[in-house]
Amino acid sequence: MSEYELVVRSRVAVTPEGERPAAVAVREGKIAAVHAYDAALDAGQDVDLGDLALLPGLVDTHVHVNEPGRTHWEGFASATRAAAAGGVTTIVDMPLNSLPPTVTAAALTAKQEAAAGQCYVDVGFWGGAIPGNLDDLRPLHERGVYGFKCFLSPSGVEEFPPLTPDEVRQALKVIAEFDGLMVVHAEDPSLLLEPAGPTYPEFLDSRPGASERRAVEQAIELSRQTGVRVHILHVSSADCLEPLAAARRGGVRVSAETCPHYLTLTAEQVPDGDTAFKCCPPIRSAENRDRLWAGLADGVLSCVVSDHSPSTADLKLPDFAAAWGGIASLQLGLPAIWTEAATRGHGLADVVRWMSANPAALAGIRGKGGLVPGADADLVAFDPAADLPVDAAALHHKNPVTPYHGRTLKGAVRTTWLRGVPVDVTAPPRGVFL
Repeated sequence: MSEYELVVRSRVAVTPEGERPAAVAVREGKIAAVHAYDAALDAGQDVDLGDLALLPGLVDTHVHVNEPGRTHWEGFASATRAAAAGGVTTIVDMPLNSLPPTVTAAALTAKQEAAAGQCYVDVGFWGGAIPGNLDDLRPLHERGVYGFKCFLSPSGVEEFPPLTPDEVRQALKVIAEFDGLMVVHAEDPSLLLEPAGPTYPEFLDSRPGASERRAVEQAIELSRQTGVRVHILHVSSADCLEPLAAARRGGVRVSAETCPHYLTLTAEQVPDGDTAFKCCPPIRSAENRDRLWAGLADGVLSCVVSDHSPSTADLKLPDFAAAWGGIASLQLGLPAIWTEAATRGHGLADVVRWMSANPAALAGIRGKGGLVPGADADLVAFDPAADLPVDAAALHHKNPVTPYHGRTLKGAVRTTWLRGVPVDVTAPPRGVFL
């Protein structure tokens, strides 16, 4: 019997120390060792990627799978196939827009039963904090959710209502008892408006950056008062960076993420009437995008995750005032970010930090996020030089709607391994619940 089941070699292996030639050796689904690229090793299978990059599997902590209840929007089979095709080997599912939402232990059971046997990558779950479910937070924590999502403004679905600041404070007091994590959709409803008309500029004006900043300031203050870890979801407005940076300097336990669409798309680029670009909070100006990149570079924003929130095509009609607000991009996050990051002087090590190591650390997902001994052998062969023309109909997402349709991105995933075995989306799925 060979010492290792698998060795994957690359001249561009992205390790926590940076890019270097290496050979990653796998035993029983784990990374057993990281050797020199040309080391003589005893393995059942030896794969040499040459100049293709070897990355750890990405960790996407912001995915709306929607099953059960809205599986016609997206489901675990289609979402996790898309994830694997995009180099994502771990997702954490948001508590909405499934029916029921994951706000009780019974609802978590229903979601896991619906997902069972369908997952091509590993899956974890967030719980939800809504009015009236304080007594459900600890049971959900004990069942293994990674934290709790709340909204400060309407969520878009009536079964997941927002919390007032006082209700957030009460939830944080409960979460403090077990040192949990609250993740916050931060927009202040008092500054949100109904769009004045059907166009994108009118929609953008209805959700100003000031709404995000004020809500972020509220969340920071609640974290300061309670001592509970708070994470700000999908930061779209660079106006949030100043209070976030000040909070970090002051020792407040707050962190923040942004998403590929805020880093790669701009309001100026949105085609007339193309509601595939609609999301909440919205895609903003090119100048704002540049400032978000600066916030990512200096660590104020720590994670880049998809906020994959798809729907059926009919719900993206008829215009920006009425369409469902969500971006479908789970399969495309890595090439989208690499396309932009490379032009801004960032390397693959930066991308791996933002899209794998830091999201894993945020949620406390053990054994994910790095090419290190003892971690799960979740690996990605990535061709950073390849052109990737995007055809929405060819993606694994259930509905062919994405703002990247027709674009050519840079970088392509060639192989994704889950615990040392290549993911085959035509074979039975092997993902597990985390």
